[in-house]
Amino acid sequence: MWEAVDWVYPPYCGGCNQFGERWCDNCQASIETLPAEICPVCGNPNPGGRLCGRCLSEPPAFTQLRSAVVFNGPIRKAIHRLKYDRDIGLGEALAKQIIDLVAILDWPLDCVTSVPLSNAHLTERGYNQSNLLARPLALVRQIPFLPQALKRTRETRTQVGLSAKERDINVRDAFWANANLIRNKTVVVIDDVTTTGSTLRACASALHAAGALSVYGLTLARAVLQDFSSDSASFAGIV
Repeated sequence: MWEAVDWVYPPYCGGCNQFGERWCDNCQASIETLPAEICPVCGNPNPGGRLCGRCLSEPPAFTQLRSAVVFNGPIRKAIHRLKYDRDIGLGEALAKQIIDLVAILDWPLDCVTSVPLSNAHLTERGYNQSNLLARPLALVRQIPFLPQALKRTRETRTQVGLSAKERDINVRDAFWANANLIRNKTVVVIDDVTTTGSTLRACASALHAAGALSVYGLTLARAVLQDFSSDSASFAGIV
């Protein structure tokens, strides 16, 4: 999609500003992937690959949540650039990370949607960065991309700096799903970054309430936490 534009206006790498590519080989080589031992449901690193305490005590509405890479280094810079510097073409380059992951996971997906922005953020930014990651995935998998499947029902605070419990409360019942679009379908919800999984939990709950058959969550990156179950721990500076 962006080849013609890039030929006329050569891009800079979203991770290191190297001239000529939207995402360079050096940045790709330096990304950190998640460890093999993760919670089988939420995907957070967990010794032994056991079900984590949170998923045991508060089972989420999604079947699985997975992330392509760890939220650090050049990928963190690239996501910031995608969200705040209007480098829209970078979305397609970064989407390859989740496209490759879905090929490995082989989930039985019927459609793709994304976490919707608040009206305030959408007005300010002019686009939803998660849509820029979700659309290429839908095209490659040859399944519908349904950006209208989820809507926010109210404005929420930024999740930055909130504890795990505060994040849950902040987004609880903040989403509505369009039953006409997703009823009896297996849906994957795309977001750029997950920290505690609260937002994707809330989205999955809304989709199930509207009749989705099953829901999967997928993010480009994950902020890896030592203990995200703590009610009092605040994740300052983490999206």
